[in-house]
Amino acid sequence: MEKEFYDCLVLGSGPGGYVAAIRAAQRGLKTALIEVRELGGTCLNRGCIPSKALISNADVLRKVREAQKFGISVGDISFDYKAMKNRKDEVVGKIRKGLTSLIASNKIRVYEGYGKFLSPHEIKVTGGKEEAVLEGKTIILATGSEPRALPNMPFDYERIHDSTSLLNITELPKKILIIGGGIIGCEFACLHHAFGVEVTILELLPTILPTEGKHVAEALSSSFKKRGIQIETECLIENIQRTDGGVVANLQDGRKIEADRALVSVGRKFNTDTIGIEKTGVALNPNGTVPTNQYLQTTVPHIFAIGDITGKWLLAHVASHQGMIAADNAAGKREEIHYNAVPSVIFTDPEIGTIGYTLEEAIQEGWEVTLGKFPFQALGKAQATMETEGFAQIVTEKTTGQILGAQVMGYGAATLIAEMAVAISNELTVYSISETIHAHPTIAEAWMEAAFIATDMPIHMPPEGKS
Repeated sequence: MEKEFYDCLVLGSGPGGYVAAIRAAQRGLKTALIEVRELGGTCLNRGCIPSKALISNADVLRKVREAQKFGISVGDISFDYKAMKNRKDEVVGKIRKGLTSLIASNKIRVYEGYGKFLSPHEIKVTGGKEEAVLEGKTIILATGSEPRALPNMPFDYERIHDSTSLLNITELPKKILIIGGGIIGCEFACLHHAFGVEVTILELLPTILPTEGKHVAEALSSSFKKRGIQIETECLIENIQRTDGGVVANLQDGRKIEADRALVSVGRKFNTDTIGIEKTGVALNPNGTVPTNQYLQTTVPHIFAIGDITGKWLLAHVASHQGMIAADNAAGKREEIHYNAVPSVIFTDPEIGTIGYTLEEAIQEGWEVTLGKFPFQALGKAQATMETEGFAQIVTEKTTGQILGAQVMGYGAATLIAEMAVAISNELTVYSISETIHAHPTIAEAWMEAAFIATDMPIHMPPEGKS
């Protein structure tokens, strides 16, 4: 088998890997991309894009159902979930086709197959259309993660699903159990509830979305309960079993909760255990993640790691940013990665966007803080569009006004959080927000109003509105 040499080998073509390959090629490196499944990885094929396509269907359905409130008559409303699933597949296929062309246009060689290390500089590709041994001067690991299975909750992909298999069903259950009230669990809960599925979330911790702060967690919990989504917190599950008609969750307190289907979303398993990494000398953490320095180098300097396997943020946009940094450094630069301004978006209904410190985290870190919080209910645009649920809040350092964090829940939150990402990334103060003219009427005015409150100068809230 003839050996091919490359300046940069990228193992994995998800949002970190393909971006790294493109940047490496732009830097003049002869680059190859190795992928055992579809180009685009989990994000494009089994995560971000397909789930948001279905969530978009749910959002359209919600708006149609509410049309009467706007004086619009639509008659009987029905939907075809199989057709929605097919639309989701078409969206994914179209984007994947574009990605294939994009990679080719950058003159990146794609090897279809499973990549496994033979040595610190060599990867053997097998199981695809061709076999090859590739040698790389530098190597970027971008192998990602998969849904984590638990022995007492084994996936059968028919009744007990992971987040991948649940995206491919064509017939909705009448009732679903969602094990885990994190981001994935909450998004699927909203999705299925919108289509009339009875939803119960079982969460081990005292609250859903435990990492997003008290204000967000409590607001979403309240919203869910008002809509009829059941939430069981501090819930200890002995096991989940198939039954003749569906599934049953056996709880430690003796209760049994039955449903037609279950989604187990309790974390991710990192794809580092079968790639021959032991042949490289690269160190691993006990949980399978790869420790890296500020340049994204592993313990073997010519091997970089990006994306989920770094264990930092399991987010596609973080992987992409890491990919650009790693590729630049593979090309001889000395770019450092910074995680001080990472936005996180949750596509529930209502949407959630967060960045930086929560109020609780800032206080725990010893900051003297002020919280400016403004409700969507007081926004003219929110009233006009009947999207009044939610709020925007800014966590600031009391003396200097430095923005430490921000959270927004409500209509357009996924887009709104970008303003705070720019602010925190550039170390702006809350005065930078309050002194910036925001267009009216818009939802983005909520940031300006929250900044007014944080500086004890509220305009569209009474003085006591300051938290």
